[in-house]
Amino acid sequence: MVATLRVVLDQLVTPTDPDLVEASRELARALVLGAPAGCEVEAIAPAGPASLEDAVPGIAGVRRTALPRRELSAALQLGVGTGIGGGMIHSPSLFAPLVRHDRVHDHDQTVVSMWDLRPWESPAELPRGVAAWHKAMLKRAVKHADAVVAPTHSLAARLREIAPGLGDRLRVIAGASPLGFAVPVDEVGRRRSLGLPEGFVMVAGGPLASEGLDAGFVAIAASGVDLPVVVLDVEEGHEPLVADLASAAGIPERRLHVRGVLPVVDRAAVFGGAVALVAPSRRAAFPWRVVDALTLGVPVIAAASSVHEEVVLDGGVLVEGADSASLASGLGSALAEALGTTAAADRLGVLAGDRGRAFSWRGAADKVWALHAEL
Repeated sequence: MVATLRVVLDQLVTPTDPDLVEASRELARALVLGAPAGCEVEAIAPAGPASLEDAVPGIAGVRRTALPRRELSAALQLGVGTGIGGGMIHSPSLFAPLVRHDRVHDHDQTVVSMWDLRPWESPAELPRGVAAWHKAMLKRAVKHADAVVAPTHSLAARLREIAPGLGDRLRVIAGASPLGFAVPVDEVGRRRSLGLPEGFVMVAGGPLASEGLDAGFVAIAASGVDLPVVVLDVEEGHEPLVADLASAAGIPERRLHVRGVLPVVDRAAVFGGAVALVAPSRRAAFPWRVVDALTLGVPVIAAASSVHEEVVLDGGVLVEGADSASLASGLGSALAEALGTTAAADRLGVLAGDRGRAFSWRGAADKVWALHAEL
């Protein structure tokens, strides 16, 4: 008898979050590659034109709902019928049928994941409906989820505070960079086509307060490191706000290069030209670009936070700061020291690469299979 793990891949049909798109795709691919004997992976997806077989080779099938994603999202929030059915269901987000089911007799089980606690920590940064949806779905998870996956122990601990009813159903399974993530052989040409220089300091994020980009810019300006600055993952339309923050920090326009979300291979090429990544955010969220930097051996200078302390560990420099000003000062000093000599930069690169090997979608998939077997 074949055991089927059904993975919710709504983000591959109607993308709403680039990181969730990537996490969903990479986890599904790894689950297929690491499926135990007698097991298979099936996709659950809302109605839509996207071909999931191309995105996730080897899936056993795709079960489409009659509802498109927006309507399906509302149905899930209300707990009404969606046509998804039962079985072993794993969702890379809260987007799942969190309803009453019988795990013991029918062998139905539902596991959901949470990567970012912004709806609880900084709800004003999100549209009101988005924050409300996440809060409602977490309440449903407390009632009906067989397990909730967080990417770090610190985020799991914070979830226990937000939703104490989860009890011992919380599990920790980290994310990773995409399978095969590496600097491409044509990296220089790709950076040239993106209009980027060679040798720059990188930061990621946008102008929202929780992303700490203002402190990051002040740190780079104060460091005395006279290199170009590349900002990745800037939401379309937010480029002028990012430029204003850079200007206010004293970074001239000629040094600033702002880019949005890039395809995986282009992103890897950009990291290939970076001398360091400055990560100023202390938000309770999995730091995807920090993991990218660690994976590729790029020196990491990060704001100390419970998440960064767990993810970066000894693979980079963690900087304390009681407020934005002291954090920026500390990050700037750490960046200056990290790039002060070739030996210092090389040492941090080696430490980053060593730490980066701890993150793997294949390893995450093995833990997901083990979790469902345990349930």
